[in-house]
Formats: sequence, C-alpha cells, structure tokens
Amino acid sequence: MNSKYEVVIGLEVHAQLSTESKIFCGCSTKFGSKPNSNVCPICLGHPGVLPVLNKKAVEYAVLMGLATNHKIRERSTFARKNYFYPDSPKGWQTSQFDEPICENGYLDVTTSEGVEHRLDITRIHMEEDAGKSIHDKGAETLVDLNRTGVPLIEIVSEPVMHSAEEAYLYLTKLKQILTYLDICNGNMEEGSLRCDANVSIRLHGETELGTKAEVKNMNSFKNVEKAINVEIARQIEIVEDGEKIIQQTLLWDADLEDVFPMRSKEESHDYRYFPEPDLMPVVVSEEWKNEIAKNLPELPEARKNRFVNDFNLPEYDAEVLTSIRPLADYYEKVISVTKDYKSASNWVMGDVLKIVKEDKIEIADFPISAENIGKLIELINNNTISGKIAKDVFPEMLKTNEDPAIIVKEKNLVQITDTSQLEKIIDEIIANNQAQVQQYLSGKESVIGFFVGQVMKASQGKANPKAVNELLKLKLDEQK
Repeated sequence: MNSKYEVVIGLEVHAQLSTESKIFCGCSTKFGSKPNSNVCPICLGHPGVLPVLNKKAVEYAVLMGLATNHKIRERSTFARKNYFYPDSPKGWQTSQFDEPICENGYLDVTTSEGVEHRLDITRIHMEEDAGKSIHDKGAETLVDLNRTGVPLIEIVSEPVMHSAEEAYLYLTKLKQILTYLDICNGNMEEGSLRCDANVSIRLHGETELGTKAEVKNMNSFKNVEKAINVEIARQIEIVEDGEKIIQQTLLWDADLEDVFPMRSKEESHDYRYFPEPDLMPVVVSEEWKNEIAKNLPELPEARKNRFVNDFNLPEYDAEVLTSIRPLADYYEKVISVTKDYKSASNWVMGDVLKIVKEDKIEIADFPISAENIGKLIELINNNTISGKIAKDVFPEMLKTNEDPAIIVKEKNLVQITDTSQLEKIIDEIIANNQAQVQQYLSGKESVIGFFVGQVMKASQGKANPKAVNELLKLKLDEQK
C-alpha cells in the first residue's frame, strides 16, 4: 500500500440468532427446508396481520451487547426501512434505526506485531432478514422466502480499523463471542454470519473521512481480508490517476479475487425510515437485564487468561484450547480427572484434535470421553503404563471409549517396573551386544540409546523407560 494514504474501515456484521422461530412470527428458522415452506401470512406481509416480537431474540441481542461492552437501552424501538426488492414481500424491512437496543461498545484486538487496539462499536440492533433471490436458473430468477423474518442482529463498528488485518481480527473475535454465547452458529456458508466492509482512504494527517465504497458478498474472513486489500489498492489507483472515488456498493468475486460495481450506495434517507406502527417499544428493565446477564458464560479472553494463570499453560496452548467453547469445556473435563495440566493440553491439542480434523467432526462428537483421556494420563503418571504404551491404548479407546485401565489389563500392557525382571533382560542384551558395550566404554555414550531400544523390544514396550535407563547405565558402568 502507498504509505502516504491512511485506510479507514468500518464493518457491518449481520449475525443470525439461533432461535427456533422467526423474529415476529412462529415460523421455523431451520436451514435447508423446502423453498417457501417456512412461511406464514405474517412473514409474507399479508394485509391485516400483526407481528409479535420474539422474546428470545431480545435476550440474545442483550447478551451480545453485554459481552461486547455496550450500554443497553432501557427503551428501544423498531422502524420500517423501505426498499423494493423481489425477496422483500412487505416492501420494507422491520429494523431498528435511531433507537437501537445496544449502543457504544468496543472490542480489543492484538495485531501480529503485538499492538493492542480498542475498536469502537457504534451499535447493535435487531432486525428481520430478507428472503433469497436465486439467479442461477438460466433466464429465471427464483425467490425463496424461508429466510424472510429470520431474526438478525446487526453489529455496526465505528470507522476505526486501519488495516485488513484489524478487520480480520475483529471479525474472528466477534464470531468467537457469538458462538461462546451460543446465540449464532457463525456459519458463513449458510449465511448465518455475513459481513459488509465500508472502505475509504485519506492522506495521512487528514481528519475528514474519504468517500467510502461498501464491499459485499464475502463468504469467509480470509475473503474479507483479501477484498479489503483489493479495494484499498483500487481506490489508491483511482486517486493517483487524478480521478474521484464514487460512493457505491461493490461485489467481491472470490474466483477472480476482484471487486465489481453492484449499485450506487444508498444513504439512510433513501430508505425513508419511519416508526413501525405495529410494534410497541422494547423495554429492557434493569431487573430483566440482570436476569439475562446471569446467562453470560466466561468469555474467551477471560478463560484464556485463567488457563494461563491457573494452569500455567503457554499462551499458545491457552489460545488454542479456548478458541471454541466446546473444546475449552472438553479440556476442563480432562483436568477434572488429572492435575497434569500440560500433559492434558498436549493430548487434547495433539491426539484429540488430530482425529477431529482428520474425521471432520466436532469436538462434541469425538468418541473418547474427556474423563477417559484424563484417566489415560493418570495411568502414565502413576507408572502403570509408559507414554509409548499409551499411544497404543489410544486407538483402542477410539473404538469403544472403554476405560483405559480395562484395556491395559485385558491386553496385558501393564508396565514392567520390577527391577529383577528388568535386570534379567538387560543382562542378556549386554551379553549379546559386546561390540556396542565396547563403544560405550570407549566414550560413545550415545550408544545407550541402542540398548534402550533393545530392552523395549525385548519387553514388547512394557519396560519402564526411566528404570531401564538407570539400570543400563549402572550395568554398563560396571563393565569398566
């Protein structure tokens, strides 16, 4: 990027709330249903019908507001946002305009350079989703109104981000909080989470915002990052050529990795907002807000810090383990059985997540219970089995989720710690490998690894490695 320009980015994020019914009627919000099957006279905008606000949608909006440091308005109102698209059967969208439910929040993000930035959020407001226009049926455009009336919250940031990286970090943190709260599944492919980016540039030192372009149609956070960088480059090229940037809406093409004009950008007055006459104001009393706040879980940042401080985990481990709430819950169940926090972290981040990724499953569907992973770690720590044997027990646990102690007993995998039994094996190996003994005696101490390997082979992996090392050194030194 040309260093004489400063980038200014604001993001508008739509999150579909995970309610079972729509925001103003009882229709199902289930994704993937037969087109136009989850509809009724209310969400189809038939004359004479009256909407009723979904209480759960209000509670979810307040939860997100509290989790992102917003002020919750005691009184918020709905308005009609007028526009005429085929997928909007009423001819307007019921949304919140000048009195949103949440105002003046923020999120803190830390860049790859270790710089912490506080990113202000203007508002969170509730609204209904529109339907879906389908344009890939040749000359026809089809309309599916199942999504019409699905409850959304729109999270509108201030124009305070100055790089695509900041936008990416902000989105990642928003999604993490939404899924921790269990109010949105965060699935961008299904449209449960959508992001529009308002991008402008200005010369360094200027305070007035430049003309912005809105970029839409980005189906992943990486595409958001790419699209912003492409748009920055486009705007700089326009200005450097002596031309003016036009305020417009652009569509991102992920295949071509480029942006293309969609329409001129609307201003709020173009929507002719006016108060929604069919809905009463939403009143969130202090008492109700406090009741909702009781459902706030420990948020990812706080949980990560606790894992570092209480369990002495490295920052990286804590960040991975708290990346999603079910994974953090799984880890905490493991350490309810064992207090070996680092070994628990290693097993969960290594062996457990390896299977989760390979099998493309959720951690909730992982076949071994967290308690049994904890028991396996304890079997290692109390010298019942070695770490190597544990790696053989793990695949058996994957098949049945059986208690590892039972598997160890049934397969006779208990570690050999009996000194006399180990001495017998070691004496025989030393006697049969005199050439290696002479190498050790001549100063090549690394050859002890050969003897350890032979002992483990002779004991079928059951020998206690620590005891083997100690006895081998003792026996070999006696040869001097």
